[in-house]
Amino acid sequence: MRAELTRVGVEELMTPDAVDAAFDRTSSGTMVLVVNSVCGCAAANARPAVTLARQSPIQPDAYTTVFAGQDLQATARAREYMPGIPPSSPFIVLFKQSEPVFILERRNIEGRSASAIAMDLVGAFKEYCASEGDSVASSDSDAARKDAETRSDTNSDADDVPSTFRSIL
Repeated sequence: MRAELTRVGVEELMTPDAVDAAFDRTSSGTMVLVVNSVCGCAAANARPAVTLARQSPIQPDAYTTVFAGQDLQATARAREYMPGIPPSSPFIVLFKQSEPVFILERRNIEGRSASAIAMDLVGAFKEYCASEGDSVASSDSDAARKDAETRSDTNSDADDVPSTFRSIL
């Protein structure tokens, strides 16, 4: 379960010092933090959602993870960066300048497909991680728009997701 995230380049934070260092490195940027868990009903879709979201053309500056129930001190430290937000796992949060700006709690993950969760993340990346000059290539956007028009079962946000996982929506 750890390797499912680390093999795609998500940095594992196993100590409070590692958590603090990650926040220090991204204090002027953006960072996704995944509170991983062994929960099969929710984490089983949260981890693949993160992998799918990593294919988006717009990305946060860093991806990190702590493992609830295993790395207790690291998880507790990470939660200190989210005052007022009740603990849950799995949990995905996007930080901008060390402040939480987008949150997917367990209740927003459980019972949803990995592609739906990934679309939420991609939308947040577009809103909070994009620079003024960032844009998806027009040919990709045009292709996505045409695809969305021809598929009635496709979410209207399909033009925001990479073509590599549009087909599974």
